Amino acid sequence: MSEKEINFFHESVLPQEIIEYLNIVKNGHYLDVTLGAGGHTNLILSHNDTVKVTAIDRDMEALNFAQEKFKDYKERICFWHGNFADYQPINIQFDGIIADLGVSSPQLDQGERGFSFRHDGDLDMRMDRSQSLMAKDIVNRWQEKPLADLIYLYGEERLSRRIAKAIIENRPFSTTLELANVIASCVPHKYRYGKIHPATRTFQALRIKVNEELASLEKFLQCAPSWLKPEGTIAVISFHSLEDRIVKNQFRDHPLLKIVTKKPIIPSIEEQRLNARSRSAKLRVAIRN
Repeated sequence: MSEKEINFFHESVLPQEIIEYLNIVKNGHYLDVTLGAGGHTNLILSHNDTVKVTAIDRDMEALNFAQEKFKDYKERICFWHGNFADYQPINIQFDGIIADLGVSSPQLDQGERGFSFRHDGDLDMRMDRSQSLMAKDIVNRWQEKPLADLIYLYGEERLSRRIAKAIIENRPFSTTLELANVIASCVPHKYRYGKIHPATRTFQALRIKVNEELASLEKFLQCAPSWLKPEGTIAVISFHSLEDRIVKNQFRDHPLLKIVTKKPIIPSIEEQRLNARSRSAKLRVAIRN
């Protein structure tokens, strides 16, 4: 297996459920707004030989990989580089839309991208590497109170003020492990050995801010229902409570949508066993009136 293939291995979450709820039709046109390694797009294209997909990603590396991966489908797939919140379809209405939020496995597994502290790498965290703001800009430049507020609001971290104080006292930081180690050293001993690493929530907060993920999600969900044909389906997979709350509320309040899943669909025990990254996934589905 090549380095490229290793970097872009990804197991799609809730694959059977996505296919079931999208109800893929002959000659249908579907929008995948979080292409990543192409798992869900591949499921759609493989369902029948007449379906088409428009695929979006902020990460140019993902798009370059997907263009090679789907070269045999070139008549049935087109790509768009950018934030899904900024997409504006022209003279197209889709039979279904899929959004698989958060960070893809390829991004997490590339240490140089800075999304994870499992590998030491630059404190980057940009999904779109053409943008200027990086995680190291926040941890090295922000004042203590705004930094603590960010970690509390976007990381839901109850020790945010303690962590922000430690960051201020120990900066500058340049790598993920430097930051993770300082966070781990400043929390109570019991906190260091919980279910998750003590830096997890802080890294989530930084990543959300760097990529403006929640604002983008809100804007996307306001616009996307109008991109659907009548009875078209929108399916969104979220991975933490902040995202899920936005999806739930937007589905409930949007005048064009009717909720299909009153409670979120979660992966089966078997899927969670086989794919640890699926454990926090929640799928919500709605259709256009």
